[in-house]
Amino acid sequence: MKQFRQVLMVFIGTAMVATRMQAAPEFDSSVSQTTQIWQGIIGEGFQSSAQTLSLEAGGTVGFQALGGEQNHDLALVSLSYGHMLDGPVGKDHWYVGNWELRGELFGGQQFSPSDNWLVGLTPHLRYDLATGTRCVPFIDGGAGVSATGIGPPDLSGTFEFNIQGNLGAHWFFRDNLALTLETGYLHVSCAGIHYPNQGLNCVTVKAGLTCFF
Repeated sequence: MKQFRQVLMVFIGTAMVATRMQAAPEFDSSVSQTTQIWQGIIGEGFQSSAQTLSLEAGGTVGFQALGGEQNHDLALVSLSYGHMLDGPVGKDHWYVGNWELRGELFGGQQFSPSDNWLVGLTPHLRYDLATGTRCVPFIDGGAGVSATGIGPPDLSGTFEFNIQGNLGAHWFFRDNLALTLETGYLHVSCAGIHYPNQGLNCVTVKAGLTCFF
């Protein structure tokens, strides 16, 4: 009798849970995420609460400029977090989009003309264009601090600064996940804190994934 009561209680409990699940409205997680990220449909600009997390990898092609004497080629990996500063600005204009504040941690290895390491931490200001499509172009600039083992004739001390300028685009293959491609300019020097200070100059190319939430 006791076992029968236990089975009966389990049956009643299961039936109550099933009834509640059938009565509850269907929840579409993709719609919820889209509402939290986008101002309207995909590509129409981001909500002010939208955040980003990016993981990218790539390399640089060095060139001699601003007094630099060597071409510095590097392999780099980058992890960054961003937050929209507001909803879309410039409405009713071709340049409608969002301002985004980002923080980037990057690092890698120089493989030419010598083997040496480089790491950096850089805040960025990015402008994401609202195109109304799954392709969202952006322009980006930042300046931060670096540490490196690269030495003379272009650099000297471990502590350096870095300046970056980038152009790129997100291609959304899901409403909250995008393939990110970008290219830009990277300059590393110490602003005259120590010498030599010829500087490192590179063209960067990176690709990766960006999650929006």
